[in-house]
Amino acid sequence: MARELVSDAFWERVKDLIPPKNPQPKGGRPWLDDRAVLTGIIFVLRSGIPWEMLPREMGCGSGMTCWRRLRDWHEAGVWEKLYKAILCEMQAEHKIDWALGVVASAKSRAMAGGLETGPNPTDRAKLGSKHHVLADARGTPLAMLLTGANVPDVKELIPLVDEVPPIHGLVGHPQKGPKAIQADRAYDSKSHRRELRKRGIRPIIPKRGEEHGSGFGKTRWVIERTLSWFHRLRRLQIRWERRADIHKAFMLLGGSLICLSCANW
Repeated sequence: MARELVSDAFWERVKDLIPPKNPQPKGGRPWLDDRAVLTGIIFVLRSGIPWEMLPREMGCGSGMTCWRRLRDWHEAGVWEKLYKAILCEMQAEHKIDWALGVVASAKSRAMAGGLETGPNPTDRAKLGSKHHVLADARGTPLAMLLTGANVPDVKELIPLVDEVPPIHGLVGHPQKGPKAIQADRAYDSKSHRRELRKRGIRPIIPKRGEEHGSGFGKTRWVIERTLSWFHRLRRLQIRWERRADIHKAFMLLGGSLICLSCANW
């Protein structure tokens, strides 16, 4: 039997975050169950199929219905709240390793263009987007950003660090960031090292021109694995959405699913 896309445990986390539906005093079509629609959204995220090809026999409604709910729930902050809530759960269970954060990015072909795209310098200048991700020492994604494929990695380093939400779950002040940040030579910058130190974060970034063999690969592999998890979700591997907000919604939902997998280790 195929694995359920929306488990009872996952639905319990989501259902209270979904805003109540608007009243329809003049009638209209029956409101499709939110859990069924969420199943359709996750199916599109995982499979990468076009919205209009969503199988009706799944009982998820039409692709347009799922697209609208994805958009509306994103505007209501559902995905952002879900992502932060799961991180707080992990913090309460001591499943986030704040000793080290690792930063990297991965490019995604943007087939339909749109905002937050740009010429990919590694793909004959074809339009693409870039997913910037900061993970903890275990590979749990703590923050993510979307930019055009031509945006330099170092430009997004500080915004990515500042994107980490305050994580509650333990006694005391919420955790806001890792104690150290590791990145590759693409992030080499005196000013960015200075900004990290201002935030109480120790930079571990090799300088351009230095010999290889620093040993950073022993810990850097976790972010490469995290990026591969993101791109196993085929709607992130290839971007079909012209609207950046829709793609960001997929990123937050995908990040939530990845966090849950990390929490089960």
